Amino acid sequence: MENTAKKSLMQSIIPAVVVFVLLGGFIAYGYVRIATLSTNVSSLTTELASTTAILSLNTKQLSQNITDLGAQATGVFNALSNTQQNIDAVKNQVGGVEQTVGNLQKLAQTDPQILKKYSKVYFMNENYTPAHLTIVPTDYIYSELRPEQFLTEAWPFLKNLFDAARGSGIKLYTKSAYRSFGEQKALKSTYSVVFGAGTANSFSADQGYSEHQLGTTIDFITSGLGGQLDGFDGTQAFTWLQNNAYRYGFELSYPKDNSYYVYEPWHWRFVGIKLATYLHDNNLKFYNMDQREIDKYLAGTFD
Repeated sequence: MENTAKKSLMQSIIPAVVVFVLLGGFIAYGYVRIATLSTNVSSLTTELASTTAILSLNTKQLSQNITDLGAQATGVFNALSNTQQNIDAVKNQVGGVEQTVGNLQKLAQTDPQILKKYSKVYFMNENYTPAHLTIVPTDYIYSELRPEQFLTEAWPFLKNLFDAARGSGIKLYTKSAYRSFGEQKALKSTYSVVFGAGTANSFSADQGYSEHQLGTTIDFITSGLGGQLDGFDGTQAFTWLQNNAYRYGFELSYPKDNSYYVYEPWHWRFVGIKLATYLHDNNLKFYNMDQREIDKYLAGTFD
């Protein structure tokens, strides 16, 4: 009976001991694992700190490299900009040289007499004749009693003027254009006989002083005047010329109160669009300009 009780007690205690031993083992294993994890975490923390420091250093170096590259790029850009400015300056210089050469070539091909102030100022001898003269078509001549001629290089400008006037309903014709030295001499002699030398000198140039000898001057006429020039300034044709002739390179040679001849509203001279426009825009008269200023426009007379 006693043995049976001991045996029963032992059977009850053994499982409890086993459980206790196992539990202790698990607890011990847990502490070991915790200690191991703690060591690993500490190691990882140290490695992370080291990596973070390296990364921070690398980031600073990269930032510095980017800053240096930016400075280098700025330097390169400035250098390129300066180079472009130098190139542009050279181009401007070359362009200026080309323009100067072009002007010199134009001057060499342009009659130096074209823009001279005649009318008692400059003189053309009996041997002077424009290099090229074009016969004015009969459609642009008032009377076909004699052919009229105009300087070939200036004729396109005169034709454009005629056509523009007609497009505006204005009837303009050629009364007189080119006159040779001999023709002017004969005309002046006739006027002197008819009106007297003093009166003739007030409205007619001596030979060699007439703008007509240049081949760039024209006496306009319009219908309704019976073929006469008197009264031309009261016509729509004259008003149109005042407002538009400069666009085609023509200027009125002898306006009211000029110092050379009586008022001649029909007498217009081709001086080139640039000079005619300058005179018009500044309300100036050709014969009131200094000849040196006029000569600056010579190269561009036929532009």
